[in-house]
Amino acid sequence: MNEQYNYPEILLWLENKGKIDYGDKFHFNEKDIQNITKLIAYFLNDQHMTNQFNIDVTKGILLSGPVGCGKTTLMNLMKYVVPKENKFYVKTCRDISFEFIKEGYEIIHRYSRGSYSQTEYKNYCFDDLGVESNLKYYGNECNVMAEILLSRYDLFISRKIKTHITTNLSASEIETIYGNRVRSRFRAMLNLIAFDKATPDKR
Repeated sequence: MNEQYNYPEILLWLENKGKIDYGDKFHFNEKDIQNITKLIAYFLNDQHMTNQFNIDVTKGILLSGPVGCGKTTLMNLMKYVVPKENKFYVKTCRDISFEFIKEGYEIIHRYSRGSYSQTEYKNYCFDDLGVESNLKYYGNECNVMAEILLSRYDLFISRKIKTHITTNLSASEIETIYGNRVRSRFRAMLNLIAFDKATPDKR
């Protein structure tokens, strides 16, 4: 047992936060506890536990699993755990795509290198990767998320800026939709935490 953090207490505290945010019926399933513990250890930057789980704290998180297994909810709850210096913002890929239709290529800069008038780089969690589709801006088709993710990789290499992702997609589906360049960069910049495909829909 780790001496610095009491994980059973943290899990109970976080579950209570979930009840406040999502209602009294909210609870952690026993089968999910290991993955939730991995996330907590990562966001607490607990080297002892992350080493046990073979998680690299310098990388981001790729949280994958079937629809309704609780990926988005867990990432939102991690905001209670993460220290301020590692704060991240959750943004759905669908919303980013709609912003692209409205505002164009500036959106790619906003979520990768910052806007033209902005020098601050942010840690983002791109939620539900794969639900958005290729969209056209003035007749030009653009795989918006692929462009953003490639730029985020450059930020990871040059400035250690982290990217987190939730998705229902398998590795092969990611490659089909976003290309092998994105998939190969995922291996370099993300830790995979995966829910079993048989995990029931909790919604």
